Amino acid sequence: MKRWLAHGTIAVYLAALSWGIFAHALRVGTGTHPVLYVLVWDMFCGWSAWGSKTHIIGEGESGKYYELAPAPWGDLRPFGSLDRQDYDPNSIFSARLAVNCLRRTQHEPIVRVFVVEECWPKKFNLPDNLWALRYTRPKDIHKYYRVRHVLTSDGQLVQTYTTWLDYQAGVCIANNPRLRAETRKGSPFYAFGTVRQMENPFSAGGHFAPPSSGAPPVRLSGN
Repeated sequence: MKRWLAHGTIAVYLAALSWGIFAHALRVGTGTHPVLYVLVWDMFCGWSAWGSKTHIIGEGESGKYYELAPAPWGDLRPFGSLDRQDYDPNSIFSARLAVNCLRRTQHEPIVRVFVVEECWPKKFNLPDNLWALRYTRPKDIHKYYRVRHVLTSDGQLVQTYTTWLDYQAGVCIANNPRLRAETRKGSPFYAFGTVRQMENPFSAGGHFAPPSSGAPPVRLSGN
């Protein structure tokens, strides 16, 4: 009986592992059940050493910039101190948030809307007392800003760019002749994934230049 139980456990384990490999390779049913979280290979691929936030900024005809998220009628922070737009790393709902804010506020005509990604190393999230215990140098935070999307005032997509991390990965490869040769030689014959996942990491542009005056974006007032 114990032998049959051991054989059955091994068979179930191998079957589950085989299904996880199949689901990951062909992207079939990877989100059908929470159990697949422990079977699919990329269960921790989204973890990064970099923190990020999302800024939605409107540019008026006068050249003044307006902060469109969080909206002037209050912030929605479902968990901790992060705003709602920070839980949308792919900026799927940024256009809706921007249009909703513009429709319900008083402002000059808006010519463009920028969705800006802000990145910084997560180690700087340490409190000052823990930082002093871990590092001898002072906490000097360097943040990086990159435009992810450019929209019209009614939410239509005009331009889109890769994330800051994808862009940096592309720069690292582009500056290394050996890695460039490896990418050309090691390209698979079959490509699995969506268009977003196969986005070109070598695309330039997307760097956000703040206003020349250095003034922060203005918070809009409701109607």
